[in-house]
Order: sequence, then C-alpha cells, then structure tokens
Amino acid sequence: MTHQPISTDPTSGSLADERVDLLVIGSGPAGAAFARRALDAFPAASVLILEAGPRLTDAAGENVRNVPAGLRKQLQERVSGPQPEGFRPFGARPLRARPGTLLIRNDDGSGDGQDGMPAAAYSANVGGMGAHWTCAVPRPGGSERIPFIDAAEMDAALDAADRLLNTTTTGLRATHAAGVIRQKLAERYDHLLPDGRKTGPMPLACAPAPDRDGLPRWTGADTILGDTDGRLTIRPDALARRLLLDGDRVTGAEVLDTRTGSVFTVHADVVAVACDALRTPQLLWASGLRPPALGRYLNDQPQVVVGARLDLPTETDRGATATDPRDTLTGVSWVPFTDGVHPFHGQVMQLDASPIAIHVGDRPDPRPMVGLGWFLPKDIQADDRVWFDDDDLDERGMPRIHIDYALTGNDWDQVHRAVKELEALAAELGEQTRVPDLLPAGSSLHYQGSVRMGAVDDGTSICDDRGRVWGYRNLFIGGNGVIPTATACNPTLTAVALVVRSVEAMDGLLPAAKGQ
Repeated sequence: MTHQPISTDPTSGSLADERVDLLVIGSGPAGAAFARRALDAFPAASVLILEAGPRLTDAAGENVRNVPAGLRKQLQERVSGPQPEGFRPFGARPLRARPGTLLIRNDDGSGDGQDGMPAAAYSANVGGMGAHWTCAVPRPGGSERIPFIDAAEMDAALDAADRLLNTTTTGLRATHAAGVIRQKLAERYDHLLPDGRKTGPMPLACAPAPDRDGLPRWTGADTILGDTDGRLTIRPDALARRLLLDGDRVTGAEVLDTRTGSVFTVHADVVAVACDALRTPQLLWASGLRPPALGRYLNDQPQVVVGARLDLPTETDRGATATDPRDTLTGVSWVPFTDGVHPFHGQVMQLDASPIAIHVGDRPDPRPMVGLGWFLPKDIQADDRVWFDDDDLDERGMPRIHIDYALTGNDWDQVHRAVKELEALAAELGEQTRVPDLLPAGSSLHYQGSVRMGAVDDGTSICDDRGRVWGYRNLFIGGNGVIPTATACNPTLTAVALVVRSVEAMDGLLPAAKGQ
C-alpha cells in the first residue's frame, strides 16, 4: 500500500479520512522508535504519526538544545507560554511549568509538595518530551530490571535502543574538573557496586562534538527517525480523541484537528499508542478501554537535589591547561542505582547540563558549581493513580486528568537517607551551597507504571511483555508508562528497548513486502 501524505497546511481545509498500515499516536522517543523500527522491519508498511501539539523545528522533533538560546526560548514558550522574568529556583512553590512543558493543574503552593503530584507535566509538540530532555540514558540494574523478561533478550533490546538514541559516554569532552569529580565518586562508591556497575561519565544520547570547542548534537525524535524514504508522515496538531475498537481488534482512531476543530478518522491495521504515562491512559479511558489496572501503580521518582562548589587541586597541580576556563566544566557523572548499598540513581551535573536551577548568589568564587540530583525508587501502590471522570472534560473534550499520589513511610525514610548521603558527598566534593531539597512530586518527569506490562493478565497490568494490550491482537502501547518496576534511573532507554520488543511482535500484522 502506498501512503499518500495529507497536507498539514492550515489553509488547505479539513483533512479527509485515511488508511495506513501502522498508526502511531505520540511523537516522542517511544513513538519515534515505533515508527523507525517498523519502517526497518516491514519495508512495505506505511506509517503515520499523530501529534497533538505543533511542530517546533525544521527537523521534525529535533531537540531544542541544539538551536541558539534565543530561538530555544521562543520554541519552548510555544508549548509552555511566556516564562516570567527573574530567577526562581526549580521547585519553588507555587510551581511554574518547566520550559517546554505544561502543568496538569495550577499549583497553589499548599501541601507538602508530594500529595497529588503537583509538578506533574507533559509536552505537546512534535518530538514530545524528547524535544526538551537532557538525554541521560543509563541502563537499569538489579531490581529496576523487569523480572519476567529474559535478561539476554532485554540486553539485546537495550543495545538496539542505544543505537536508536545514539548513546555515548564521550559526548562531552574530558576535562580536569570532570576527572576530579569522577575520581572522588569512584573512591566513595565503586567498592560498593557490583561488577559492571561503576561510577563514571553518564551515558548520554548525543553525537559527540566534532572538536573541543563544540557542543554535542543532542538526540531528539529526528535522530531516532533518520531517513524515512517518504514512507512516514508526521501530522502535528492532530489529537487522537478515541480509538475505534471492534471485538479483539482496533481499527483506527478518531482525530481532532486542533487548528480547525474538524474531526477525521484514520483507519489502520496496527495501532501503537505512545502518548505518555498520563495521556495514554486518558486515551484508553476515552475509548472505553478500562481494565482494572488502567492508570494505577503510577510511579514517579522522588528527587533530592543540592548544590556544591567543587574544590580543585592547586594551580601547580593542574598543568598547562590551568588557565583554560573550559577545563572547569564538569560534564555529567553517574552513580548507578544498586539495591541495598546505594538505592538511588545519582547525577552530578555542571549547571548548563542540568534542568535544576540553583541560585549561588553574587559571591565571586572561581570554583565550578555542580548540581547533585539523586533519584529514588518509590514504593509501588495501586492507589497512586491517574484517574478520570466522564462528566469532567477538558477544553478538548477529553476526560480531565486527575492524580492521586503520596509517599509512604518507607519513601520518606529513603528521602532522609538520600539527604544525608548528599550532604556527605557535597562535603567531599567541596562546599555545599544549599540545603538538600526534596523537589515537588512530578518534578522528575519520569512517570511510569500507569499502563504497566505484566507476565499474565491477572488484573494488575494493561499489556503483555511485548506491549500488546490484553485482549487485543493489534493494539500496542509504549513509553515510560509500561515500565512495571520501581526504578531510580532515567527511563527513556528502557522505554525505547521495550518498543523494540513490541515491533518484533508486529510480525504478521504489517506487510513485509509489496502486495502482502
């Protein structure tokens, strides 16, 4: 079947109904991975990606960190709206949306910052959160891994995800300051970690800088998609409002053109939903697909942050590059999650590589400033959930997103443990510059579990280990929301690896050759 792209020019009038082989709903890293792997595995298949938000960049889904700062701010504000001027530490209440995202609800600054997940947010633009993310792609370890997926099979999928995301540990050049940090991290942690889990440079999704003065090219959906040979169409400003279900099959989706208000239908042989962990359950609910686990087991990652100034060796110890300010850049370093001994995922970041705004005052100080961000696994509870009410609709006519979420006593114990750990580490690195702070729930943007996978259909999961929705032959879901375990590490690599496995399960559903 030849896919005839439909114009997205807003002057072209209403869009007509259409048929494709694979319909992907959501254009973030998971959605892009669905499309790319399907194009590779099924050469005759036509693929359409629907995205509820606008296209921001010339290269569809490009990471806005690749564009000049002034343009980047304009692009982010197309999603978030104008950002007020003036410094405001990330996490200060009442909350503002992080650039490039929208808050689920307005925050009034009340409460402990955890109940109800006040910082919950999403991105609506081509590339999804992948247009704004900081590209950390560490591998899960220990209890973070999914126990009912064969380890060798998962490692192969993670390898494939690394290739899609362009993972490297050399994206930021080695510097004197980075070396000092990594030596101190190794001395403090490496003897505690199991084989294969060591401190070091953070695996990042980027193409290394071509020379020591350049910056990496950060991965976005455009990197994942690559050359699509005209077999892919990405439709921005197209909100999937309802899946069309027929027995044990999905036949397509009802779609709203958000610019004109017109509604059209896309018919498809296979549908993959990869909105995010908040909007995927919203779409399933709106479609009447409401298994008991839908929206439940929502898992954020409590995040504790602190700032520190790094003590470097004396000038005479630093050699010929001592006067080069680039040698004070620290990059991004990693302390892996390890069950029991270090039950956190740690990131030590130079500030321009961090989403965390840390005010350091006006005191002149030549020492590099770093942000320490420790992510914690959370107790998984069925009552932590995204939920909907058919009588409460948003401005687009979709069921409004509500969130129930709270930390357990064990979660709070882990927070206090992380605070002590960060205070001790900051002292080793140099000078702590602020009190360790537990950020408001939702700040991680790493939401998982709301459409979780399971080994069997026992009412506690939405899909099988290939992302196929229980009871449906041709409906797949992907993204962070399918991850069923309590994790501390950044989830994107795992989510993309699970998409790799999902596309393998589409064999026989999509045409591998013309005429099939």
